Amino acid sequence: MQKNSAVLVLVVLIAFTACKGHEKKILVYANSDIQVDNTKTHITVSDGSPHHEQELDFTGGDPVTLDVQSPSGKLSLTASDDGLYILNLKTDTVVGSKQHVGTEGGGMITQDALTQKLDSLKKLVADQNVSDANQNYFIVPGKIAKITTETQAKVFGPFTTVPGGFDAGSVPAIYKFYTMKEMHEIIANLQKMTSTKIDTVPDTKK
Repeated sequence: MQKNSAVLVLVVLIAFTACKGHEKKILVYANSDIQVDNTKTHITVSDGSPHHEQELDFTGGDPVTLDVQSPSGKLSLTASDDGLYILNLKTDTVVGSKQHVGTEGGGMITQDALTQKLDSLKKLVADQNVSDANQNYFIVPGKIAKITTETQAKVFGPFTTVPGGFDAGSVPAIYKFYTMKEMHEIIANLQKMTSTKIDTVPDTKK
């Protein structure tokens, strides 16, 4: 009797473990209101210019297929594995990376650091050195990309800044994404900063 009870408990534990923890979180980016049906798998977007976001949560181990109706036509996209995804339904490419918040020291940023950051961003917008291993992402319109297995990670989308007082320890990871237009503006500003740094080096010969 005790043996049968032990076997029953083991079967229940195995079944519980098998169905526990399956989660897919899909962040949808679009230029217009995002209309979703009750199943959360049929999405409609239209033309527009503001940035809109919507989070779709799914449980269960089966792949999730999304049917999208957009001005550019119909799309069918699948999220196969558990994890956090970004579905880009904007007309602009979205780029981003994992943020190492709190790792940089205080004080003025050095010329070398500025140059390194500028070079890194230039490669990102050119879709160079982009990979899951590097934790950076280049998502063209009409595509879905898995960002991380950590569904509780915090993602700050386009036109949203990471608050200075945000508690990085409250989430497994932080990711920041930009539209390509935003990123080109950031690169232009960094180029001005590096130029200013070079032009304003004190003349030590005086």
